[in-house]
Amino acid sequence: MADYHHGELTVQHRAGLRDPASGSLRAIRDAVPDAAAEFLARQPMIVLGAADAAGRLWSTLLTGEPGFLGVPDPRTLTIGALPAADDPLGPVLRERGTQVGMIAVEPATRRRIRLNGTATPEADGVRVALDQVIGNCPKYLQRREYVLLPPDRGGRRTAIRRGEALSTVQQLTLATSDSFFIATASPDGDADASHRGGNPGFLQVLSPTRLRWPDYAGNAMFLTLGNLELHPRAGLLVPDWETGALLQLSGGAHTVWDDAGAAAVPGAQRLVEFRIEAVQETQDAVRLRWSEPDFSRFNPPVAPG
Repeated sequence: MADYHHGELTVQHRAGLRDPASGSLRAIRDAVPDAAAEFLARQPMIVLGAADAAGRLWSTLLTGEPGFLGVPDPRTLTIGALPAADDPLGPVLRERGTQVGMIAVEPATRRRIRLNGTATPEADGVRVALDQVIGNCPKYLQRREYVLLPPDRGGRRTAIRRGEALSTVQQLTLATSDSFFIATASPDGDADASHRGGNPGFLQVLSPTRLRWPDYAGNAMFLTLGNLELHPRAGLLVPDWETGALLQLSGGAHTVWDDAGAAAVPGAQRLVEFRIEAVQETQDAVRLRWSEPDFSRFNPPVAPG
């Protein structure tokens, strides 16, 4: 059985959990159950988080025809894709021994599963030796249906923009988004990837280099916030569900333990702030296109302004 590290236990206790190690640890496995293997085989995408060569955390999106994710044995995940060479994680995923956190989501059913381990490149993708397999609840995931465009119609990476702050258009993209993914890691480098969702406006843009979002009630394991407690770095991924563009952000993040501030945000138990240090936006990055969202009934309302 897995165990929580010091940062996760610290956050659990600060959040008021009386006995954090009982019960929730059973959701963390070291092998993929048969039902999860079948789920993964149906998916056309997986989000992957890791650190680049400079130690900055990033998240990226890998896509393919259903079946590109495989489970040859319960402790191994194969991914039949690699990030493009110009992706922030392209170089490190072509090296052996990269610690990765992953999350596969199925918006049509609001199911998801997280998988963490160590990646080794293969001829056409990545093989990951798994050490954590984590089931997640369906809250805050918007229902969508997908279309996977043929290679000659999508995923051509038509333009890449890099910077250290958000443009005006990028700020608008974030302020109207309903979903993003976040990669974090422990001080030992154990990576994790997670989903955050809500009604448009739940992700606040405070300035071209500062974001804030509410931490809603979840599975009470606090894996993301536990990592931030010890290693306040993160990588955000905001996919454009309509165009296949990806907005990737890397920087510092921390939990704001301010009861008054959280009380002003509907549904928030606490807040998280993110300081942007690097931005990469890639147009037509992936072949996936998604329908308009059916918003989760669990999404709290967003306060005006």
